[in-house]
Amino acid sequence: MSLKFMLALLATLATGYACAAKLLPIEVPALEGAGGEQEFGTDAGHPYQPKEALNSPRAPVFAIDPKDPDSKPLPYYRIAPDTYFFFGNIAEVDGTNRGFNGNAGFVVTRNGVLVVDALGTPYLGKRMLAAIREVTDKPVKYLIITHAHPDHYYGASAFAELPGVKVISHAGTMDYVHSSTIQQSVAYRKAFLPAEMKDFKAVVPDILVSGGHRKELTLRLGGKIFRIYDGGQHHSHGDLVMYQQPGNILWVSDLAFNGRVTFIGDGHLREITARQDWLPKTFPHACLMVPGHGAPQTPPFPMVAQTRRYVEQLTAKISASLRRGESLQDAVDHADLPEFVNVPLYRLNHRNNANYVYRVLEAEQFSP
Repeated sequence: MSLKFMLALLATLATGYACAAKLLPIEVPALEGAGGEQEFGTDAGHPYQPKEALNSPRAPVFAIDPKDPDSKPLPYYRIAPDTYFFFGNIAEVDGTNRGFNGNAGFVVTRNGVLVVDALGTPYLGKRMLAAIREVTDKPVKYLIITHAHPDHYYGASAFAELPGVKVISHAGTMDYVHSSTIQQSVAYRKAFLPAEMKDFKAVVPDILVSGGHRKELTLRLGGKIFRIYDGGQHHSHGDLVMYQQPGNILWVSDLAFNGRVTFIGDGHLREITARQDWLPKTFPHACLMVPGHGAPQTPPFPMVAQTRRYVEQLTAKISASLRRGESLQDAVDHADLPEFVNVPLYRLNHRNNANYVYRVLEAEQFSP
């Protein structure tokens, strides 16, 4: 355990569930050889902008102009009363989307604004703020980081610098901030986005959920209620789910993917279906589900079933390979899933997912 992590942990324990929010420099050089065009990047030659986000069969396809000032609002959609949505590209990070390859959103109340996720760079976080200012002059009170993957988290410093903002995330964010993983990730993004990632700082949250802290947190702001739940580690070091009332809006982040294949290598395989079972039991009256990638959906939320089918089919394939005594390489080679081969980012993520599932199932064979 690093000295930095120990100090941060002691500060957290001293205050119960809150620690002083701070910006932690991550000083690393750009990763050599990571630049250039991405095979699964944004198809800028075929731009597309849906008129409505809700239940859209396609995500946007558009470029972020790095010459645009950070005071220029990002495009956004109104998806419910007082509720707004930033609809990202479905692609890996590249020099065209410039880190806008995930979703975020915000909710306006009479006493202030709550923001969900912060996109992929401080520059994009500032452009989110510009969009919020286009809608309201009320102060931002809370930033909820659903999980500490770059496409949801790296814009957080733009909000943490505002006076009076409380940043809330899963306790797993603390593990991520003090890990080698963030160093590798920052180095990788710097290769594509040197200007946007210059002087990047990781945000250490004010309020932590789970990991020795409360597993549920209720915020009341301006006549609205936001219930924040520990989503376990189904996708990352630690994941949150948020339920917004009135409106019965469920922000699930990367527990379900709409219109692309998931990446499960940072999470825990068995928690994915367990948490998906938990959703309808805990939120039977949800009227709208907002994912971290792809369009928001109304019931019956087919993206949850699709994500689950992918994970279950892949698990079944790898299980069969293990029963046949196949090596890791052979099992991955035999793990194609015909239903999903044409789903965006299948070729980017599938072999990595298969590799991860093999290792998990192999380890389970030798568990007591």
